[in-house]
Amino acid sequence: MTTIPVETINIIEQFGPHLAHTKATNLDTSLEPDKIVQTHCCFCGQQCGIQLKVKDNEVIGFEPWYDFPFNQGKLCPKGVKRYLQGAHPDRLLHAYQRDGSASGGFSPLSYEQAISRVAAEIERIQTQYGPHAFGLLSGASLTTEKTYLMGKFAHMCLKTSNIDYNGRLCMVSAAAGNKKAFGIDRAANPWSDILKAEVVWISGANVAECAPITTDYVWQARENGAKIIVVDPRITPIARTCDLFLPVKPGRDVALFNGILHLMIEKDWLDHDFIEQQTTGFEAVAEHVKQWTPQRTAQVTGIAEKAIHRAAELWGTASTSFLMHARGIEHHSHGVQNVLGAINIVLASGRIGREYCGYATITGQGNGQGGREHGQKCDQLPGARDLGNPEHRAYVASVWGISPDDLPPPGVDAYEIMRKIEAGEIKGLLAICFNPLVSLPDNNYVRQQLEKLEFFVAIDFFLNESARHADIILPGSLHEEDEGTVTTAEGRVIKINKAVDCPGEARQDWRIIQDLARALGREQGLTFTGPAEIFDELRQASKGGVADYSGISYEKIEQQHGIFWPCPDDDHPGTPRLFEPGSWNPVAQGQGSFYFPDGKARFNVAEYSPPAEDVDADYPIILTTGRVVSQFLSGTQTRRIGPLIDQYPEPRLEIHPRLAERLGLADGDWATTESRRGSCTLRARVLKTIRPDTVFIPYHWAGGKSANQLTISAQDPISKIPEFKVCAVRVKKADAPPAYASELEAQQ
Repeated sequence: MTTIPVETINIIEQFGPHLAHTKATNLDTSLEPDKIVQTHCCFCGQQCGIQLKVKDNEVIGFEPWYDFPFNQGKLCPKGVKRYLQGAHPDRLLHAYQRDGSASGGFSPLSYEQAISRVAAEIERIQTQYGPHAFGLLSGASLTTEKTYLMGKFAHMCLKTSNIDYNGRLCMVSAAAGNKKAFGIDRAANPWSDILKAEVVWISGANVAECAPITTDYVWQARENGAKIIVVDPRITPIARTCDLFLPVKPGRDVALFNGILHLMIEKDWLDHDFIEQQTTGFEAVAEHVKQWTPQRTAQVTGIAEKAIHRAAELWGTASTSFLMHARGIEHHSHGVQNVLGAINIVLASGRIGREYCGYATITGQGNGQGGREHGQKCDQLPGARDLGNPEHRAYVASVWGISPDDLPPPGVDAYEIMRKIEAGEIKGLLAICFNPLVSLPDNNYVRQQLEKLEFFVAIDFFLNESARHADIILPGSLHEEDEGTVTTAEGRVIKINKAVDCPGEARQDWRIIQDLARALGREQGLTFTGPAEIFDELRQASKGGVADYSGISYEKIEQQHGIFWPCPDDDHPGTPRLFEPGSWNPVAQGQGSFYFPDGKARFNVAEYSPPAEDVDADYPIILTTGRVVSQFLSGTQTRRIGPLIDQYPEPRLEIHPRLAERLGLADGDWATTESRRGSCTLRARVLKTIRPDTVFIPYHWAGGKSANQLTISAQDPISKIPEFKVCAVRVKKADAPPAYASELEAQQ
């Protein structure tokens, strides 16, 4: 059988921009489509409505979908160019197996042979080492039907505890904080509540690049008179037009929130009735924040006292307000504390649970919300139930037709799975819609663990960097090649509609999982005929849970442009705004608005602690990481779309002029950034929009360009999210350009 080198399967790494441009140029925009399919963008958690133009089973373009209420036809650069990935020459059309050659190549094999091989290896590993020796890494860009199926496949078919998902790198600190404070994990408001808020507070959220349509909501609020507060170590695009910018030192956000609450109490900018009637725990928090005087807050955060006073006054005296945050305050070893600090100033104001008053966590991945609700998290069952709760286990087991004793105990987070591989406890791994070699911190360590596995299978539609280490690669499906639901950043359940068929021997992901179950002889409960049937069971499995989807149907979604959960029955309209008095709540049962038995929200003492790795004499500079507008997550898709590559062709090291001058760096120079874990050589981008003590690298690239060679694997003790947003580095002018520099020159 002919060996196919990795480079041939993954042509994009060398020739990507030219191939993608060729594809784009060859698309005849004058062609009349065979059909136009209303669906949603495949990227971030906003899930903007889009209409795909299809001809001859190929997506050839798009049209705005003006009627979809969230984006009303507006799209960001990624949404506009998303269709170019569909017929890309890198698309995996067949299954492949590693051939063991010195070149590290792969040989094609039939889909049926690949399924048989994977099933045989799962059987071998579990027979020899036990059920938990096989692990799964799933993804929050999968439809909710697929995430439900992955949880069921792990817990019922494989009976392994070891499943987690890449939302572990995204929303889990927000989820944990929300559950501690509100008893429920969901953005509290529809984005329409932003429009007439008097103050919009944005912490650690580069919305203009990461969630661009949200910027439109913020700007509309500004046109209506709102004051905009932005907290970030970088002057991001949204910060350039804000009323008050707070340049926080990375890792110190909870100190800022405590300092704001200190001033709110001192000035009596509090809603005493709300605090007394609808919350508990305020006294302990008030006592804790006494120490967070403006002077101490300024010293710790690096923000001027005057600006802290102004922020507290704007927030404290408003009659309506909206606070939103994202990974900037969550990607920390104390991310949950940061989230709790943010929630405390919202609860103290009493501005939640009513129109134009709210709180939101901006979801990063396409199904970041739905993907963390129905069972693919290591400790979770459908309906946001807990795998360790006997009552929850009994209910889900009854839906699945098994004994609760047949369900495994809770497992471990995605990074701990790597540690279990190192310890020899996990011998085999299946990854779907997850590229851990680019996405996880300290990725040189991750590479070692992928190579240590006895068997590794990857399911994807392109050969991502992690899949290059796989023994078997199974060709999965693109967003537009299947149907199903996802849940947006607002909590709105929407419908993805199939536009084209899978090409070649590629299969819809849910079919692959069920084919594996059948090959294992363990197909009980995994014989669905399609996503609609999976969703119907999901509705039943979620019924009565906090994330109750039982009153949602495909038809209802289509009729209403989405349904906000919870939605407990067919006649219920859904719940766009949580915590409104009298709204349906299965936990409080009419006793209050929040999802605790007494119906009251919880203030939580938000403790400050410095980053796990602070600067010192050897590594005196802070590194923070994040996104750019034209790229997405690990770049598996967007690094294959020519116009998006042109917009940001390579990662740059953002550095302030004062720091650059001290290091002898000029704009465009090659600079080497070193941490205790690795080094990375990139061109410097010298600009004034970053703190002088901090440098920034976007994380979408792999190999020598990867920011996650540098990042630390320290994790939040509650959420287990890694500390991507701060570690200690040193920077110097590079001795020579990196090896990939010549490739860049050849492409230009």
